[in-house]
Amino acid sequence: MSTALANPAKMMAHGAPRVIHNDAELEAYTEALFQLTALERPSRHEVEAIELLTLLVERYERQRNPIPAADPASVVRFLIEKQNLRQRDLIPQFGSESAVSMFLAGQRDLTLEQVRKLSARFNLPADVFVSKSKKRNR
Repeated sequence: MSTALANPAKMMAHGAPRVIHNDAELEAYTEALFQLTALERPSRHEVEAIELLTLLVERYERQRNPIPAADPASVVRFLIEKQNLRQRDLIPQFGSESAVSMFLAGQRDLTLEQVRKLSARFNLPADVFVSKSKKRNR
């Protein structure tokens, strides 16, 4: 074990970054992070501090304000809107315009093949198009 990590509790006692537990600590870490990222040429140690503080801030914010998973139809609607598409533009992924409509209306789930095709078309992970709330039937 490296000498620097020989006594993590001692490091913490001397002010090493620690897990954020409240908004006041978040504010202090965010301010430190802003100061570090404003440096024109940060040292290797400053870059490592930026990475560590970023991880701690993201962890706290993720726990404090979790982002709910979007349902697949909302994801597809969002992609259609942002890319200025029409439902018919997704016929290659769905097989027909009515299949697109039925999916967007909540009348039909995606097939595995449709998930694969949507994932490839939009260059997104397949799990974005899989409903987290539906239980698998076995």
